Amino acid sequence: MVKISISAALLVAASLVAANPVKRDNFVSLPLSKKPAATRPSTKTILAVDNARIANFRSSSTSSSGSATAPNLVDQYVVALKVGSQTFSNMIVDTGSSNTWVGADTKFSAGSTGKSTGKSVEVSYGSGDFSGTEYTDTVSLGGLTVTSQSIGVASSSSGFEGTDGIIGFGPTDLTEDTVSGASTVPTFLDNLYKQGTISTEVIGVYFADESGSDTDDANGVLTLGGTDSSLYTGSITYTPVVGDYWGIKVSEVAYGGTNLGSISQAIVDTGTTLIYLPTSIYDKFLSDSGGKLDNDSGLVKYTTKPTGNLVFTIGGTAFTLTPNDYLVPEDQYTNFGVSGSDYYSYVNDGGDETPSAILGMFFLTNFYSVFDTTNSRVGLAVAA
Repeated sequence: MVKISISAALLVAASLVAANPVKRDNFVSLPLSKKPAATRPSTKTILAVDNARIANFRSSSTSSSGSATAPNLVDQYVVALKVGSQTFSNMIVDTGSSNTWVGADTKFSAGSTGKSTGKSVEVSYGSGDFSGTEYTDTVSLGGLTVTSQSIGVASSSSGFEGTDGIIGFGPTDLTEDTVSGASTVPTFLDNLYKQGTISTEVIGVYFADESGSDTDDANGVLTLGGTDSSLYTGSITYTPVVGDYWGIKVSEVAYGGTNLGSISQAIVDTGTTLIYLPTSIYDKFLSDSGGKLDNDSGLVKYTTKPTGNLVFTIGGTAFTLTPNDYLVPEDQYTNFGVSGSDYYSYVNDGGDETPSAILGMFFLTNFYSVFDTTNSRVGLAVAA
């Protein structure tokens, strides 16, 4: 059984493309629908689930069995997935886990193409889990179809109320030990590539900030089988994957022109909310920017708005966050449970143990990200 930590804030929803998928010769871009939580989580809850995710990254790096992280079960981003002749409208899209399973809300009814393998499936996501039976079936997303895709059909699940299950886009290794009698199972993206539907095993992710005080903007895009040049400016910088998950090297982190250090493995992760730096770099960032940890919110607080840029040099390219990029917008203070005239940062302490650096959602809202399994690399470009 794989145990998976819950994270805060996964893949953002989309309305920047039409209601139907945008199809090109080499890729498909499709919108995702957001299912916001009934109650906005506190910043300390966000920090807790982010830190649980980081802890899981560490434990899986030293474990002989596969491990994965799951999407946030507070703010969920979903897409309609067709399995056989049945449509599941609320499937969570996750780049941090790799199993595809259905039946949390809408129950699965096997049609003529659905066949049970008789193998058991079980995955624990910390504050949610499912168990059931493996089936193979025809699965379609955004007009792209896989035949004989392995899916889990839940006989029981918890923590997924209002959704139908998960479609996982993480590395195949994360399926290890989830299906009885199988080492790993091919992901949906694996099979799209192997069956010749897409020419390269790549997904692109576009995020955007919420507008004003909103919490439910549909403002992101998922691209399958390539990259969508309408969603970024300039060129994409690619860098090799380092270690587990989507880890990359950051040759320099700088604040206000001062080099704070380098990071041997920073995980680019749609499933982590904040930006996490190793303690040694984080402490220098606080000192140079004039910030202090606020015990009430758990965030870095400033009495005066900082003026320096936070710059990450990746693959020889500088990716810059201005103060407006790494500070919580004042219109969002109520949603984050803070108030007053102070300023609060998305940057937090990732600890000393590797990996301790996570480039989460509030990093990725500024950049178009590419997760390239074919070439074992991550790409970043300035978001359009």
